[in-house]
Amino acid sequence: MNVPRKKSNAVKVTVTPAVKPAVDPALAPEIAPGQSVELLKALHILTRDGKLNQDSRRKLKQVYHLFQFIEKLLQELPAADDGLTLADHGAGKSYLGFIIYDLFFKALGKGHIYGIETRAELVQKSQELAAQLGFERMEFLNISVAESTGSARLPDRIDVVTALHACDTATDDAIAFGLHKRARAMVLVPCCQAEVAACLRQNKAMQLARTPLAELWRHPIHTREMGSQITNVLRCLYLEASGYQVTVTELVGWEHSMKNELIIARFTGQKKRSAAERLQSLLAEFGLTDLLQTRFRLPEPVAAE
Repeated sequence: MNVPRKKSNAVKVTVTPAVKPAVDPALAPEIAPGQSVELLKALHILTRDGKLNQDSRRKLKQVYHLFQFIEKLLQELPAADDGLTLADHGAGKSYLGFIIYDLFFKALGKGHIYGIETRAELVQKSQELAAQLGFERMEFLNISVAESTGSARLPDRIDVVTALHACDTATDDAIAFGLHKRARAMVLVPCCQAEVAACLRQNKAMQLARTPLAELWRHPIHTREMGSQITNVLRCLYLEASGYQVTVTELVGWEHSMKNELIIARFTGQKKRSAAERLQSLLAEFGLTDLLQTRFRLPEPVAAE
């Protein structure tokens, strides 16, 4: 005998699975407003689950801090009809260029960023990522910083030049590029300078006999550090002599990076004679006058202050 079933009055509830946030909510304060989470994942700064490891956290903090300085410069500069131009030297994986484009250039709908890098595989990956994200006003060149000055693929004028940890003389090449392109601003974080240290090492015996100041670089580790310090001082004087107002500060706290010096140069057109004179005096004092013919060719004539 079949007993008819009673109809249930229970309401069937459909449970919709919770949507997993694109980024860990705990990390929200560390991600800039408007920042593309997909970009950070593509750059492997964020994991697929939207998490941030300690190394990536340090890297992101450094790039964001640098972006704050660059953003201020970009906002100060009057733009042409087709927007501002920025060249990023020693671009590597182009963390800096992509983040600048994402947070500043993308919304403007104009302007152009050029990434300059010698490693072909990194250039190719950056090109592919830019195409994937629709960052059509980004271009990547597989050439050295020195070669970029004469490249026909770059415009005659570049508004802002950046070089984040461009190794050794690549920072000097970036400065030469900026001067040639009449850059209105340069943002430089030098790295592992060796050229001046090599000169100091070569002339050490003569300098020790000539002046007690040579004790400052008698030991190899001091030679390296002294060479780095002198190099950046010379770069700042050279920029001032070439018509730039120079500010030197730290990029982030020393706990994040030992290569921490940030040089910001704004073009004023006032070529400081006193800076040129001090530059020449320092080069003479340290036996580095040959660099006047290579790295530090002073502009002529040097206007009075």
